[in-house]
Amino acid sequence: MTQHRSIVRRTLCVASVTLGLAGCVTGAFRAPGDRLTDYTAATGAPMTTEQQAVVFETADLKFKVFPKRRRISGDATLVFRATAPVERLVVDLDSRYAIESVSIDGMPRPADTYANPGGRLTVDLPKPLPIGEEATLRIVYNGAPHVAERAPWDGGFVWATAPTGEPWIASAVQGEGCDLFWPCIDHPMGEPGVVTQHITVPDPLVAAGNGVATGMDQHDGWRTWHWRTHDPNTYAIALNIGPYELLRDEYRSRYGNTIALRFWHLRGREDKARELFAEFPVMLDFFESTIGPYPFADEKMGVVETPHLGMEHQTINAYGNDYKKGEFGYDWLLQHEFAHEWFGNQLTNVNWDDMWLHEGFGSYMQPLYAQYLRGDMAYYTQLHGQRVGVLNRHPIVSGKPMLEHEVYEDEIGPGGDIYAKGSVVLHSLRELIGDDAFFEATRRLVYGTGTPRPGNFKPRYAGTDEFIEIVNDVTGEDHRWFFDVYLYSAALPELLATRDDEGLVLQWKTEGDKPFPMPVQVRIGSVDGEVRNVAMAEGRGRLDMPAGALYTLDPHSKVLRALPHVVEYQADRKARAEKAKD
Repeated sequence: MTQHRSIVRRTLCVASVTLGLAGCVTGAFRAPGDRLTDYTAATGAPMTTEQQAVVFETADLKFKVFPKRRRISGDATLVFRATAPVERLVVDLDSRYAIESVSIDGMPRPADTYANPGGRLTVDLPKPLPIGEEATLRIVYNGAPHVAERAPWDGGFVWATAPTGEPWIASAVQGEGCDLFWPCIDHPMGEPGVVTQHITVPDPLVAAGNGVATGMDQHDGWRTWHWRTHDPNTYAIALNIGPYELLRDEYRSRYGNTIALRFWHLRGREDKARELFAEFPVMLDFFESTIGPYPFADEKMGVVETPHLGMEHQTINAYGNDYKKGEFGYDWLLQHEFAHEWFGNQLTNVNWDDMWLHEGFGSYMQPLYAQYLRGDMAYYTQLHGQRVGVLNRHPIVSGKPMLEHEVYEDEIGPGGDIYAKGSVVLHSLRELIGDDAFFEATRRLVYGTGTPRPGNFKPRYAGTDEFIEIVNDVTGEDHRWFFDVYLYSAALPELLATRDDEGLVLQWKTEGDKPFPMPVQVRIGSVDGEVRNVAMAEGRGRLDMPAGALYTLDPHSKVLRALPHVVEYQADRKARAEKAKD
């Protein structure tokens, strides 16, 4: 278990935040004869005892990419430090690759001392590794990576051709994991402390990578690009290769530091690229003023144009939205993936069951950003669009470890609700506890401190339970009831309203009759009527009101609750869509 972060990413969904809807694709898209083992196809399986007993210190990764053959050769040197005695090292690597050699501390290992059944590679050590000691594992391998037929929903490699005719290649492996092309610990908590990449591609192609560029060598018709990054999310290491041109600038942060801005765009698209590039500092200022310092300011804010829609690859976010802007005048895809630098890369969930911390917060950043740019109408428009996408099939959080694909499978997991419902839950939490407490809790979740400054925080892990503890600590009140109903129940709370001779009687109805003392507002009269606050101790409340008076429940849309008209709308939309297919 890595300790570089304090312990306290889609089958994929893409949130169309212009409309506020989340669409999920849950099927597998496999090329004939290109099957993955069940183990490799999954990501987030429980770590072995051996994996839990080591710190993944560094990974030095050499890749040579052969576009015409659609193959790669890899040479990975991994350093592990023991936190308990271990007799073998265990990493994950797709078994489609031919392993040429394995060595420990520079000494070759016989073929009978390692095996890779199903994609879990076990290497016997020459002697047990004591606590505190390090071992260096080197694996040389080659083969044809799994092809993504519909990236990023289907993980793997994309072998495409740029409009100008050159090879255009990308990896996108969130759904299936890092082991699709390099030996790793394919679990959210398996992050290495430092990763260096040496990516060799045919001249004159460019390989844009994670972190900081440390040079480029040319030799015999090839180019090797060198990159270095720290604490990368396991699926964030990415290969992005093409006929790229580079836009460069610097951003002076409100925290006093300078951040490198880099955008690798396809050759011949500079005009559109410059327009998108102009959004970089605006987004940075929003996030830094709203959440806190950009987590990877010592490396860069990097974006690369890809032949797939996009993904949150740390400091080199994949962008394939073809420079589209929504009705609020910004590129939602760029903004959503950039949000994951905070919610996904700086803060990483301890388990896929906590994935809503990535996607719920990431999705809530869209209404907040629209409000920042355009005002309240834009905020509520986007938030309402998300609200009508909430399906409530399963709880957002199950309370048990889950594989990534289980979270996204509608039969057993929340699917797109980790986006849309997660976002509206956060809106309701903010309305309940107030802006000061909400953003203080968010900062503490992301940084481990409420006063983050460049240099006083590191990337970290957290789960849902810790976020609840933080909210309780910040507010001085126990709000577990809020999360029990919104996260750990599938159904939304229903607000029942009945009239008697003296006024209005209100009662919350929840799944499993869970306590839910959520206060509500009621407007008496028409649109300019008086708004009254109703305390709902023990889930009940009443309001004196003249007989026959008009009233509106929750007139300012503060509370996420069951709404029959939304369910009817969703059913009608689904029926019309199915009819259109016939």
